[in-house]
Amino acid sequence: MNPSQPGGNPGQPSGTGQPSGDAAGHGGDAAQRGPNTGQPSGAAGRTGGNAGQPGAEASRPGDGTDQRGGTGSDGEPTGSARAAAARGGAPRFTPPLTTASLIGWTALSAVLPGAAHLRAGNRRTGIALLATFGVVLVALVVLALHLKDNAGVALRGSTLTAVMVGAAVCALAWFTLVLLSFVALRPQRLPQTGQVVSGIVAGVLCVAVMAPFAFTANTIRTANQLLDDVLAPVNDGSTPAPVRAEDPWNGRKRVNFLLVGGDAAGNRVGVRTDSMTVASVNVATGNTVLFSLPRNLQYVRFPPSSPLRKVFPNGFNDEGQGLLNSVWYYADNNPQVMGGKNRGAQALKDAIGYTLGLHIDYYAMVDMYGFAALIDAVGGLKIRVEQDVKWGGKFGTAGTIKAGYRTLNGEEVLWYGRSRVDSDDFSRMSRQRCVIGALAQQVTPATVLANFNRIATAARHMFRTDIPRDLLEHLVPLGMKVRNAKITSLQFVPPLIYTGNPDWAKIRKLTLEAIRESMTDRGAVAATASPMTSTGSGASASPSGSTAGSVSPSSSPSASPSPSASRTPVVAGANPRATPTPNDKPAKSLSELCGF
Repeated sequence: MNPSQPGGNPGQPSGTGQPSGDAAGHGGDAAQRGPNTGQPSGAAGRTGGNAGQPGAEASRPGDGTDQRGGTGSDGEPTGSARAAAARGGAPRFTPPLTTASLIGWTALSAVLPGAAHLRAGNRRTGIALLATFGVVLVALVVLALHLKDNAGVALRGSTLTAVMVGAAVCALAWFTLVLLSFVALRPQRLPQTGQVVSGIVAGVLCVAVMAPFAFTANTIRTANQLLDDVLAPVNDGSTPAPVRAEDPWNGRKRVNFLLVGGDAAGNRVGVRTDSMTVASVNVATGNTVLFSLPRNLQYVRFPPSSPLRKVFPNGFNDEGQGLLNSVWYYADNNPQVMGGKNRGAQALKDAIGYTLGLHIDYYAMVDMYGFAALIDAVGGLKIRVEQDVKWGGKFGTAGTIKAGYRTLNGEEVLWYGRSRVDSDDFSRMSRQRCVIGALAQQVTPATVLANFNRIATAARHMFRTDIPRDLLEHLVPLGMKVRNAKITSLQFVPPLIYTGNPDWAKIRKLTLEAIRESMTDRGAVAATASPMTSTGSGASASPSGSTAGSVSPSSSPSASPSPSASRTPVVAGANPRATPTPNDKPAKSLSELCGF
């Protein structure tokens, strides 16, 4: 057929080089996008007849059409295709966020920073947040391992301040993190109700993530103030020795701590030290000997350096009795004798140190009524009461602690450890050991953290010490040694020592033997040191920084008292063994003694 005539074969081009009418009517789009617009093939024409199904020749990558969305009837790309073209690549398809899922991703970002940003498609921000979080976790693990080997560093003032600042910074950082994560998820695409609900939940999350850091900062601040109050320098005229990090004990092989239980009741004037124990600690091993001195030990001597030596050259005899628990009280109430105020602790350290032949380095006093508040703060103690304990008045008329295994509150614990109704001082000392053992076993770190503010309030009015704060970080590792070391105890009570007429040379000899025994590998934890048995060891002990003979409490100082001097003198009308609580029974552990 003549190509110039109209109505020719639709598949053939016209004579003018234009597509035929049929081709122009149905395959215009295909002809325009064909490789040769002047000569479209028949396949192009046939394919172009359906603009919604372009052929391989009619659709090239990067031409703005979507393989899945295609083009509209007018030849324009669909919405998804336009979005893909704007991003310069294929579109991404994710299910739309619901209100619940948006809240869930926001909450997850508080635990795993960057999760919400990754879900929103912000990969760079999400990966950066995750990486930062990982670095922080690694740093915390390294710090924890460092503090594990040197836990005392955690008690430094600079460390506590750094933790407080760090907690404040973390609180603000997590607040910002949750807020930005919520915004990144584009909550404006939710329905109006969803926007309101998710916004409220996100606000609550922003505040909630700050709570742990605020609690940490407040706890550290309280602890720091407590240490400042308890370890504040005492204005007693003494100058504490500087603490050197390389040698905090100034070359001493043993450190001796005087632990005092004081009674400053409202109906009393001054402080009465009703419980006195010396803990002599070996710095290298942590092996410890506990020396308990009864409150009614009479006529203690003072070293020549003490002002009380001139007043009582033959032994302390205030009020005609001269009980050991009155030394602190007398010194505080006679500043003209001591040369200043608040010298009670030093006077007691001098007296006890001279009695034992030790140099007392530091003391720590616990007020009995503050101790009761501490027990209430931790929720009481469970103690097995072997028999009814009456308390109050001269005949126990105030109340009775019934026998049995029961939980005692602060006041009951205080009277359980202090009551002497139908009892004596030595039975009371035994009950006090049970109280200390129960406190050590039952007060867990979780209990301390849960009641920290109450405990800190009670402790602030409970403790008094001359231990410098700079030494505290070195006491922690020493305490860890003591915890796993051998602990022995020795009580200077009848029948070993008659408190009304003590044999000072014998006390000193027993002290030296107990220290030597603690340096050997023999002996059980918490066993009472054998008072008169020789250790058989050739090891020598230097109980203090001074020589043994320089502080002998006897009238003729001697480092090695003679056998005759060690015998207890006989006093007319006195029976050294007259006590309701014999001291000649085998030693018992706290579990056996107290029923733990």
